[in-house]
Amino acid sequence: MIGMLRQMITCRWTARRIQRYLDADPAAPLTPGEITRLEEHVAGCARCREAVRQHRSMHRALSLWQGRRPVDPDVVDRLGAVLTDLSEGRRP
Repeated sequence: MIGMLRQMITCRWTARRIQRYLDADPAAPLTPGEITRLEEHVAGCARCREAVRQHRSMHRALSLWQGRRPVDPDVVDRLGAVLTDLSEGRRP
C-alpha cells in the first residue's frame, strides 16, 4: 500500500516536470537532482515513460507545422487540456 502511494506521488511529481525536462527551458531549469530523480522514475514507470513518448511525438508533430499555416488557438487550447488531463492521470 505504501509503495503504491509512493509511486502515485512520484508520478504526479514527474508529470509536473516532464515538459520542463524535455524542453530544457532555461527560464525554469530543473536541478541536477531533479533530473536524476525524474530520469530514474521514468526508467521504471511505464505510465510516465508513455507520457514522455507522447510529449516527444507532439513536439515532432508541431515542429512539422512551423511556417506552414497559422495554428487555430482553439486547437492549442484543446491540446493543452488533453495534456493536462494526461499529466493528472485522467483519460482525455
